[in-house]
Amino acid sequence: MDKKVRVGIIGCGGIGNSKHLPALEVIDNVEVVAFCDIIEERAVKSCKKFGTEDAKVYADYKELLKDESIDIVHVCTPNRSHSFITVDALHAGKHVMCEKPMAINSKEALAMLEASKETGKKLTIGYQSRFRKDSQYLKLCCENDELGEIYYAKAHAVRRRAVPTWGVFLNEYEQGGGPLIDIGTHALDLTLWMMNNYKPKMVVGSVYKKLGKQTGTANAWGDWDPEKFTVEDSAFGYIVMENGATISLESSWALNTLDTIEASTSLCGTKAGADMRDGLRLNYVKNNLQVVETPNLEVGGVAFFEGDADDPAEMECRAWIDAVVNDKEVVTKPEQAYVVTQILEAIYESAETGKPVMFE
Repeated sequence: MDKKVRVGIIGCGGIGNSKHLPALEVIDNVEVVAFCDIIEERAVKSCKKFGTEDAKVYADYKELLKDESIDIVHVCTPNRSHSFITVDALHAGKHVMCEKPMAINSKEALAMLEASKETGKKLTIGYQSRFRKDSQYLKLCCENDELGEIYYAKAHAVRRRAVPTWGVFLNEYEQGGGPLIDIGTHALDLTLWMMNNYKPKMVVGSVYKKLGKQTGTANAWGDWDPEKFTVEDSAFGYIVMENGATISLESSWALNTLDTIEASTSLCGTKAGADMRDGLRLNYVKNNLQVVETPNLEVGGVAFFEGDADDPAEMECRAWIDAVVNDKEVVTKPEQAYVVTQILEAIYESAETGKPVMFE
């Protein structure tokens, strides 16, 4: 990883400044040399904080893509623009990390996947929950067949009253949805990855807009504007896979429940089960007794990527840069993220039509 990698950032809002740029900043062989945002002042601000001395600022991403010296582009824009910016960047000869979700629908996600194959450029999606210590340990357990056949799972993304009130989170046109596509996508990605199962057969979904018009909400980030709350406040899906395995997905920004848990999965296998409540817990039977095992994730013993970083975003970024520089497979494959998008889209479709969505 001695080669200097030149990176351009498209979208200098919250996710770019809080996740992507801090992670890139600590990697020695990375230079962030271009910043783009439709609000140019935001790009200027990010450039001053994270850019090289000669870094350039753009208001039009197509102008950034003309710079042939840029190796990698990170797409950190609202969901609606993920697909066309990514496709353009790939065809401009850039490797692309796109923030989750991959796209607002499966057609646009497929265009991204096909562009990556056509150009031979690498594409990955920002699912940093895979890089947490508990996720890495549980993935090893799954790969070692310690859970056996995983035939039932739950994908958890439930907040009680934590609706993001900034940016365009509440704008259905820009985002394509609410908590399902925002945080439900993390939980579903984590669950499918653990199961190593990407072949859905049928999806049934329910989507609710029950609390968005309320006031006096006790929301974690202050009351939301009911007039701007155009997305769902909760959504739920039931997914049947081709091999008969089933997944229950729950997602909410606002739900009257005390059972809150986010970016987590629960797995039930023929040999053991696992969940991420109160830390990672494995449950199984040993010597005719029920056993609960809680790994100590603070003392190492997990096969992490090079470096001692605990921050999942940094670990994700290091693995991504390593994949580009050394021509390795990306950890989060676009084919996997495409299936996540297909399932999320099917939940929305099923809720709208009142019918199951069948996959061919």
